Amino acid sequence: MKKIPKISEAEWEVIKVVWAKGPCSARDVIATLTRADPTWHPKTIKTFLGRLVAKKALGFRKEGRAYLYRPLVKQAECVAEASETFLDRVFNGALRPMLAHFVESKNLSTAEIRELKRLLEEKEEQ
Repeated sequence: MKKIPKISEAEWEVIKVVWAKGPCSARDVIATLTRADPTWHPKTIKTFLGRLVAKKALGFRKEGRAYLYRPLVKQAECVAEASETFLDRVFNGALRPMLAHFVESKNLSTAEIRELKRLLEEKEEQ
């Protein structure tokens, strides 16, 4: 089974841009993140790109003077890994208390409640 790298909270913001855009340059990532949040610093973003390459979450190829970054891991795999880690760390691996916590602490719309019921009914039928 492929090892999914541990991605920090800030690295998530960077890799989400690459997942959304596909192969893109550091300049593209910087523009996207600084447009959304001007407190991002270009040098910091480049540092996170380098860390994600070192973790083998991103790959790159040189194109002219720019590096084009591409994901080496699927977003769904990283989400699954982060979810499991969160569940283990915060709820000792128990799904019911986690689900109860979010259902009780969040203001859910009627549509969200219906969707949760539908998902649980589907799971029950499996």
